[in-house]
Amino acid sequence: MIVSEKTLEWALCLYPPLFFQRIRVKKFHSGFRGVDVKISKSLFNKNYNGSIFGGTIYAATDPFYAILFDQLLQRQGFKIRVWLKSASIQYLKPGRSALYFTVVITDDMLNEAIETLNTNGKFIKAYPMEIKDINGEVCATVMNEVYIRNLHKGEYGPVAY
Repeated sequence: MIVSEKTLEWALCLYPPLFFQRIRVKKFHSGFRGVDVKISKSLFNKNYNGSIFGGTIYAATDPFYAILFDQLLQRQGFKIRVWLKSASIQYLKPGRSALYFTVVITDDMLNEAIETLNTNGKFIKAYPMEIKDINGEVCATVMNEVYIRNLHKGEYGPVAY
Protein backbone atom coordinates (compact mmCIF):
# COMPACT_ATOMS: atom_id res chain seq x y z
CA MET A 1 0.00 0.00 0.00
CA ILE A 2 1.31 3.43 -0.93
CA VAL A 3 1.06 5.94 1.93
CA SER A 4 2.44 9.39 2.69
CA GLU A 5 5.58 9.94 4.73
CA LYS A 6 3.60 11.53 7.58
CA THR A 7 1.00 8.75 7.68
CA LEU A 8 3.63 6.03 7.92
CA GLU A 9 5.64 8.05 10.45
CA TRP A 10 2.63 8.24 12.78
CA ALA A 11 1.65 4.61 12.21
CA LEU A 12 5.14 3.38 13.10
CA CYS A 13 5.32 5.60 16.17
CA LEU A 14 2.19 3.83 17.47
CA TYR A 15 3.19 0.35 16.28
CA PRO A 16 3.54 -1.66 19.54
CA PRO A 17 6.87 -3.42 18.82
CA LEU A 18 8.49 -0.01 18.24
CA PHE A 19 6.43 2.07 20.68
CA PHE A 20 7.08 -0.09 23.76
CA GLN A 21 10.81 -0.27 23.03
CA ARG A 22 10.92 3.53 22.63
CA ILE A 23 11.93 3.37 18.95
CA ARG A 24 10.67 6.45 17.13
CA VAL A 25 10.72 7.52 13.51
CA LYS A 26 11.86 11.12 13.69
CA LYS A 27 11.28 11.79 10.00
CA PHE A 28 10.89 10.08 6.66
CA HIS A 29 12.86 11.98 4.03
CA SER A 30 10.93 13.39 1.08
CA GLY A 31 9.77 10.71 -1.35
CA PHE A 32 10.82 7.92 1.07
CA ARG A 33 14.49 8.35 0.12
CA GLY A 34 15.52 7.93 3.76
CA VAL A 35 14.49 7.85 7.40
CA ASP A 36 15.87 9.21 10.68
CA VAL A 37 15.28 7.02 13.74
CA LYS A 38 15.80 7.57 17.47
CA ILE A 39 15.99 4.92 20.19
CA SER A 40 15.28 6.56 23.55
CA LYS A 41 16.68 4.98 26.68
CA SER A 42 13.93 4.18 29.17
CA LEU A 43 12.86 1.82 31.91
CA PHE A 44 11.33 -0.42 29.21
CA ASN A 45 14.56 -1.01 27.24
CA LYS A 46 17.35 -0.64 29.78
CA ASN A 47 19.41 -3.71 30.65
CA TYR A 48 21.04 -4.59 33.99
CA ASN A 49 24.12 -2.42 33.36
CA GLY A 50 22.09 0.68 32.54
CA SER A 51 22.56 0.72 28.77
CA ILE A 52 19.98 0.15 26.03
CA PHE A 53 19.17 -3.54 25.62
CA GLY A 54 20.87 -5.01 22.55
CA GLY A 55 17.62 -6.56 21.36
CA THR A 56 16.05 -3.11 21.21
CA ILE A 57 18.89 -1.83 19.03
CA TYR A 58 18.61 -4.87 16.79
CA ALA A 59 14.80 -4.55 16.52
CA ALA A 60 15.06 -0.85 15.68
CA THR A 61 17.01 -1.58 12.51
CA ASP A 62 14.73 -4.34 11.26
CA PRO A 63 12.01 -2.69 9.16
CA PHE A 64 13.49 0.36 7.51
CA TYR A 65 15.29 -0.83 4.38
CA ALA A 66 12.25 -2.96 3.54
CA ILE A 67 9.81 -0.09 4.13
CA LEU A 68 11.81 2.37 2.07
CA PHE A 69 12.34 -0.01 -0.87
CA ASP A 70 8.68 -1.02 -0.73
CA GLN A 71 7.41 2.55 -0.93
CA LEU A 72 9.94 3.61 -3.59
CA LEU A 73 9.34 0.61 -5.85
CA GLN A 74 5.55 0.76 -5.57
CA ARG A 75 5.76 4.36 -6.75
CA GLN A 76 7.73 3.05 -9.77
CA GLY A 77 4.79 0.76 -10.61
CA PHE A 78 6.17 -2.48 -9.19
CA LYS A 79 4.00 -5.06 -7.50
CA ILE A 80 6.50 -6.47 -5.01
CA ARG A 81 7.05 -8.42 -1.83
CA VAL A 82 9.79 -6.98 0.42
CA TRP A 83 11.20 -8.30 3.67
CA LEU A 84 14.38 -8.46 5.72
CA LYS A 85 16.02 -11.76 4.77
CA SER A 86 18.85 -11.66 7.33
CA ALA A 87 20.67 -9.33 9.65
CA SER A 88 23.78 -9.28 11.78
CA ILE A 89 24.84 -6.85 14.45
CA GLN A 90 28.16 -5.95 16.01
CA TYR A 91 27.92 -4.19 19.39
CA LEU A 92 30.89 -1.86 19.79
CA LYS A 93 30.08 0.01 23.02
CA PRO A 94 27.13 0.30 25.39
CA GLY A 95 24.38 2.71 24.41
CA ARG A 96 24.12 4.76 27.59
CA SER A 97 22.18 7.64 25.97
CA ALA A 98 19.60 7.89 23.23
CA LEU A 99 20.79 6.29 19.98
CA TYR A 100 20.27 7.48 16.43
CA PHE A 101 20.61 6.20 12.90
CA THR A 102 19.71 7.23 9.39
CA VAL A 103 18.94 4.99 6.44
CA VAL A 104 19.23 6.46 2.94
CA ILE A 105 18.33 4.89 -0.41
CA THR A 106 20.50 6.44 -3.12
CA ASP A 107 19.71 6.61 -6.83
CA ASP A 108 22.36 3.92 -7.45
CA MET A 109 20.78 1.59 -4.88
CA LEU A 110 17.30 2.07 -6.32
CA ASN A 111 18.45 1.71 -9.93
CA GLU A 112 20.35 -1.50 -9.10
CA ALA A 113 17.23 -2.95 -7.49
CA ILE A 114 15.02 -1.95 -10.44
CA GLU A 115 17.42 -3.38 -13.00
CA THR A 116 17.79 -6.65 -11.10
CA LEU A 117 14.04 -6.99 -10.54
CA ASN A 118 13.36 -6.44 -14.24
CA THR A 119 16.04 -8.96 -15.20
CA ASN A 120 15.90 -11.68 -12.53
CA GLY A 121 12.58 -11.11 -10.77
CA LYS A 122 14.21 -10.85 -7.34
CA PHE A 123 16.80 -8.68 -5.65
CA ILE A 124 18.81 -9.60 -2.54
CA LYS A 125 21.46 -7.32 -1.11
CA ALA A 126 22.91 -6.43 2.30
CA TYR A 127 23.31 -2.83 3.40
CA PRO A 128 25.23 -1.43 6.39
CA MET A 129 23.92 0.78 9.18
CA GLU A 130 25.65 2.63 12.01
CA ILE A 131 23.88 3.28 15.30
CA LYS A 132 25.36 6.30 17.10
CA ASP A 133 24.95 7.81 20.54
CA ILE A 134 24.19 11.44 21.32
CA ASN A 135 27.92 12.31 20.91
CA GLY A 136 28.09 10.74 17.45
CA GLU A 137 30.11 7.72 18.62
CA VAL A 138 29.23 4.44 16.89
CA CYS A 139 27.73 1.99 19.40
CA ALA A 140 26.73 -0.74 16.94
CA THR A 141 26.99 -1.64 13.27
CA VAL A 142 24.35 -3.67 11.49
CA MET A 143 24.13 -5.43 8.13
CA ASN A 144 20.56 -5.83 6.87
CA GLU A 145 19.94 -8.08 3.89
CA VAL A 146 16.81 -7.04 2.04
CA TYR A 147 14.85 -9.44 -0.17
CA ILE A 148 12.62 -8.03 -2.91
CA ARG A 149 10.48 -10.19 -5.22
CA ASN A 150 8.86 -8.77 -8.35
CA LEU A 151 5.38 -10.31 -8.25
CA HIS A 152 4.93 -9.61 -11.96
CA LYS A 153 7.65 -12.23 -12.56
CA GLY A 154 5.71 -15.21 -11.30
CA GLU A 155 4.92 -15.17 -7.58
CA TYR A 156 1.28 -14.91 -6.63
CA GLY A 157 -0.44 -14.97 -3.28
CA PRO A 158 0.94 -14.46 0.22
CA VAL A 159 4.16 -16.48 -0.08
CA ALA A 160 7.26 -14.33 0.54
CA TYR A 161 10.02 -16.57 -0.86
